[in-house]
Amino acid sequence: MQKKPGNRPEYLVPALFSGFSNLVAVQSLRTGGTSLPPYDSLNFGAATGDNPALINNNIALLCEALAIEPRQLAWSDQVHGTSILEVSAPGAYHGYDALITRVTNIYLSVFTADCYPVLIFDPVQLAVGSVHAGWKGTSGEIVMKTVALMQRRFNTLPAHCLAYIGTGISQRAYEVSRDTSQQFPESCSIASPKGDNTFLLDLAQANHDQLLASGISAMNIERSPFCTFDNADLFFSYRRDAGKTGRMISLTGIRG
Repeated sequence: MQKKPGNRPEYLVPALFSGFSNLVAVQSLRTGGTSLPPYDSLNFGAATGDNPALINNNIALLCEALAIEPRQLAWSDQVHGTSILEVSAPGAYHGYDALITRVTNIYLSVFTADCYPVLIFDPVQLAVGSVHAGWKGTSGEIVMKTVALMQRRFNTLPAHCLAYIGTGISQRAYEVSRDTSQQFPESCSIASPKGDNTFLLDLAQANHDQLLASGISAMNIERSPFCTFDNADLFFSYRRDAGKTGRMISLTGIRG
């Protein structure tokens, strides 16, 4: 994992993708933007209560740093479902939690503050996918469905794909109910030391296992070492900040 510091805004570049000069793939940090507390400072969440002008400033700053244009972004108002959209034009969409494309110069964007962003790259067909994987999407196997749709639409072979599981809330910080934990394999949850019939859920592991089940090899999967809840200086966390917080952006696309 490589952190891009100093020159604001700040973001993470998956090491797995670093050898592809035509690929843009990053997850933003919370630092280097213009938003004021409690959204300080690189907030991209339009539904957070932050000043829209400051969010637009943040978008412009990140796009400038990546040498892309804000008008090239594509995103959806995520609904914690498993619907996936094949994107042929940039802009705003409704009701999707994963986007795929092989159109150049479109940068697929997802927004998170504890949920996991998953970025998928097919270097043979030059196709990409961006996935918003919270517990509901993960329980619905959204990453598997995304890989399957890329196979159908783009002739993607999972064995060729690279995948990055970005920063989300780690297992040690993610307490859930028994009902929620039972929607996942036993290997992804442990009883919470707090008791009260609660469990600690490992969403990163669940998504990793689903990528493997899709046919992507372990050597082609990278996982962020950070935790949104624990690393308060670097990331927003909905749970840690009781809902009053910003959103990171994770985006990917192919330069034309």
